[in-house]
Amino acid sequence: MEIVSASATDVKRLFGSAKETFGEMRGWDDRRVLDVLRRDVVFVAREQARPAGHVALHRDAVTAAIVIDQLFVAPTHLRRGVGWRLLGFAEGYAITEGAAWLRIVVEEGNWGARRFYRRAGFVPVETELFERVLPRPG
Repeated sequence: MEIVSASATDVKRLFGSAKETFGEMRGWDDRRVLDVLRRDVVFVAREQARPAGHVALHRDAVTAAIVIDQLFVAPTHLRRGVGWRLLGFAEGYAITEGAAWLRIVVEEGNWGARRFYRRAGFVPVETELFERVLPRPG
């Protein structure tokens, strides 16, 4: 599996895959998801040249934290370590960028995601905001 910067072609595929999986869920918004994919730094995990998932990141201008806007694993790749790899890649990116924290908003009722991020060393700092303190480079 490789993780690389997403291309414009990837963005279209990533959006389609995410919409197919989550498009019927309460709170889904095509425009918001597309805006994130177009605006953020996006990395895609590929296995045999096929997208297995992606992570979209941006720097919070106020706190200088790197924020995960989306971490998505294709249904065909669930429970195969893709989420862990993408999260590790996001952490490495954030450290390289000099961020002190890696943050993500996790909906209060999304217990599976909340457990995943806690196992990864994130702690809740607000009802839906989780963060992980990052080691300083050097």
